[in-house]
Amino acid sequence: MIRHIVAFDLKASDPVQIAEDVGEMKAVLEPLVALDVVVSLTVQADLGRVDGHWPVVLVSEHETVADLEAYQVHPDHQAAAAEAGRYVANRAVVDYEYDPAS
Repeated sequence: MIRHIVAFDLKASDPVQIAEDVGEMKAVLEPLVALDVVVSLTVQADLGRVDGHWPVVLVSEHETVADLEAYQVHPDHQAAAAEAGRYVANRAVVDYEYDPAS
């Protein structure tokens, strides 16, 4: 199983605007869970308890690296990423393999 984690730093600095932007990102990104190459996908806001934490993260899971690669180039993902990208200043990505039975 492959886990794909993307942390986003947003352009907005106002807490109210950040909350609105996170909501917009969730609305556009979470429907990607319906793609057949996605096992699970969630977008969550940081708890906001520690200065310096980035405000939002996407975590998705895929059966194989090929599924992750197919997700990356899927037209629905490309469109959602472009839409969500309007709010993003920076992003950091980690992909790793794990055994769900462990």
